[in-house]
Amino acid sequence: MTELLVDFLRSTGYLNLQVNEIIMIIIACVLLYLGIVKKYEPLLLVPISFGALIVNLPLNDLMNPGTAEEVGGLLYYLSLGLELGIYPPLIFLGVGAMTDFGPLIANPVTLLLGAAAQFGIFLTFVGAMLLGFTAPEAGAIGIIGGADGPTAIFIASRLAPELLGSIAIAAYSYMALVPIIQPPIMKLFTTSKERKVVMEQLRPVSQKEKILFPIIVIILTGLLLPAALPLLGMLMFGNLIRETGVTERLSKGAQNELNNIIVIFLGLTVGAKAHAEYFLTVDTISIVVLGLGAFAFGTATGVLMGKLLYYITGGKINPLIGSAGVSAVPMAARVSQAVGKTENPNNYLLMHAMGPNVAGVIGSAVAAGILLSILG
Repeated sequence: MTELLVDFLRSTGYLNLQVNEIIMIIIACVLLYLGIVKKYEPLLLVPISFGALIVNLPLNDLMNPGTAEEVGGLLYYLSLGLELGIYPPLIFLGVGAMTDFGPLIANPVTLLLGAAAQFGIFLTFVGAMLLGFTAPEAGAIGIIGGADGPTAIFIASRLAPELLGSIAIAAYSYMALVPIIQPPIMKLFTTSKERKVVMEQLRPVSQKEKILFPIIVIILTGLLLPAALPLLGMLMFGNLIRETGVTERLSKGAQNELNNIIVIFLGLTVGAKAHAEYFLTVDTISIVVLGLGAFAFGTATGVLMGKLLYYITGGKINPLIGSAGVSAVPMAARVSQAVGKTENPNNYLLMHAMGPNVAGVIGSAVAAGILLSILG
């Protein structure tokens, strides 16, 4: 009886728990706290952190690839959607179905703000190369600067699959921390007078314009960057079924059921990539630091472009909306609104900020296409 009890105790995780696993469990719990209590992108952060939690409990076989005779772990099979690049385009389909490109169509100049915010990607690419990463690895790390989790996963799965877990965790963590990271940078590069600028109401955009927009964009970008078609194609298709007026069922399915299922699978499997054995490394720390630098620089260049447009237009554009040029939709636009409203209670920047915000989604996918075309 004693021997059976000893064998049972040995089969539990309590006697097999390692220090690095304890560290990862603590990190996962902190992320759960941020998602649940602080409400930092909970739809992403809660499944990611829970995936990281369960995969770091010892003796589990959730990520076991299996053999010809043995069935593999549940999260291993679900994670194939990451490694094969299936989940990110499907997420883009849902994003497209939920996105109104009207603010961008009404004020096309905000496309420049979305483009400027992508400079962080290419600066970080150079920084990663200087730290000793290979060119494909540096490209995969740099895309974190676009603050677009699906794009980061898509690029990493093709250029640096060995870094997929670290890149995905870094990208989604910074997306969740947008309300903390961006405001100090926005205030650093703008004056109180600039932050108080009230922008004119946007012109109405017709349904015809909204239908033509995704068709024209996909033709132009698809011919220029075929490598970006999986992301941009699904983004524009999702937007088209939203705007046609005759595919409402498809649009609702993409926005709700399909998108929710994919977010659950993607979040859990991204978290499952954060196993202590592979995550607590010098490379991971470098990726996290580089990712923060990329995101901060992208925010800064977006704001500085907004500042330039402020002077060119004679003070008609509030530079704060430039920070929304990163691809964290709609969190970055909400942050622009919150900071602007703090300075001027009569300031309503949300719809104006959505222009550069959705431009940032397109911009990050275009940047991904460029990197894949050059490095893939």
